[in-house]
Amino acid sequence: MKTIKITLVIITIASIFASCKKDGKKEIAQEKLERYHTYVDSVTGVSTNEAAKNWDAIEKDYKDNKAEASNAIEGIHEKAEMQEAMDKSTADYEAFKAEVIAENERIQQDTLKTALRRSLLGKDYSGDDMKFMWINKDNILSVYETFVSTVEKNKDAYSREDWDEIKLIYEAIDTRKNTVEKEGLTSADNRKIAALKLKFAPMHTFNRMGAKSEENAKAKQ
Repeated sequence: MKTIKITLVIITIASIFASCKKDGKKEIAQEKLERYHTYVDSVTGVSTNEAAKNWDAIEKDYKDNKAEASNAIEGIHEKAEMQEAMDKSTADYEAFKAEVIAENERIQQDTLKTALRRSLLGKDYSGDDMKFMWINKDNILSVYETFVSTVEKNKDAYSREDWDEIKLIYEAIDTRKNTVEKEGLTSADNRKIAALKLKFAPMHTFNRMGAKSEENAKAKQ
C-alpha cells in the first residue's frame, strides 16, 4: 500500500513537471512569435527607399526571426492558431519585400541611367532635367563631340535600352541646340555639329538593330 502511494506521488509530480514544462514551451513560443510580429511591423513601417539601402541586413534578420518563431511553435498544442498568425505576418513581409525589390530595381536603373548620361554629356552635365539649360553657345560643340565620341567608343557594349536612352538624350541636345542657335552660335561650330550629327545617325540605327537582334537571339536560347 505504501509503495502504491509513493508511486502515485511520483506520477503526480511528474505530471505537474510535464505540465509546467509544456506551459513554459508555450510561453517561449508566444514570445518568439511576438518578436517575429514586432520585427515585421517595424520593417514594413520603414520607407521602401530606406529599406532598399539596408535590404541584405533586413533579410538576414527576418530569416533568423522567422526560423526561431517557426521552431518554437513546433509541438505546441495551439500550433495551428499560432501558425495562422505567423502566416499573416509572413504575407505582410512578402508584400513589402516585393515593393522593396521594385524600388531596388528602380534605384539601379536610375544609377545606370545617370552614369550613362554623365559619360555621354561630359563633366558639365548637371541634374536630370532634360532641358539641358547648362548647354550654351560656348560649350554645345564640345557636348556634341563628347557625345558622339563616347557613343562610337562604346557602341558594341550598349544594350537596346541603352540605345533608346541615347536617342532620348540626343534629341534633347538637338532641342537645346535650336535655342542656342538664336543666342549666337557661330557658323563654324554649327557646321562641325552638323558633321557630328551625320556621323551619329547611321551609327545609332545600325547598332541599335544589332543590339535588338542579339537580345532576341538570347531570349530564344
